[in-house]
Amino acid sequence: MGTIFLVVGGRRSGKSEYAQTFAESVSGPRVFVATCPIMDQEMAERIRKHQEAREQSDWTTMEEPVELPSAILGAFRFNVILVDCLTLWVNNLMYESSKMGIPISEEIVSEKCHELVDACSAHPGEIILVTNETGMGIVPDNEQSRLFLDLVGRCNQIVSKAAHRVILTVCGQSLIIKDLEF
Repeated sequence: MGTIFLVVGGRRSGKSEYAQTFAESVSGPRVFVATCPIMDQEMAERIRKHQEAREQSDWTTMEEPVELPSAILGAFRFNVILVDCLTLWVNNLMYESSKMGIPISEEIVSEKCHELVDACSAHPGEIILVTNETGMGIVPDNEQSRLFLDLVGRCNQIVSKAAHRVILTVCGQSLIIKDLEF
C-alpha cells in the first residue's frame, strides 16, 4: 500500500521545494509527474526552472496533464512519485471537458480524485502530491473561476482525507496538518 503525502500551499509558498526535498530524502528510483502543459513563454520558463532544480538528483520526468491515475499505475518501478500539481490537473480536466462540450462538475472531479487515490493506494512506495490552497482568497466575479476554485477545493478535500500526511506550506515554512502512523 502506498503512503500518500499531500503538500498544499499558496503560490510561492515553498510547497514544490518542500515536496522535492522530501522526495529526495527517500532512497530508490523516483519520478516527477508534471501536469502542466506549456501554454506560453512565461510558463515554459517556469517549467525550465523546475527541471533545472531536479538536474542534480536522479529523477525521471513523466508528463501527464490528464490521465494521472494511469500515470501512477504505470510507475510501479519507482519508489517515489512526485506529482506537481493537482491544481493544474483539475484545470486540465476542465479544459478537456470544455473541448469535448461536456460540462464538468464536482461529481465528475470527485470520481477522478477517487480514481487517483485508488491508484496511489495501490502503489507500494511514497506518493507526494502537490496542490494549491485556493480557498483563502476572494470569491471570483465569474462562474468559471468560481467553478475552478470549487473543483480544486473538492479535490483537495478528497485527497487530504486519504493522505497519511498533509503538510501546509506558508511563507516557506512547513506545518504538519495531518500525520497518521504508517
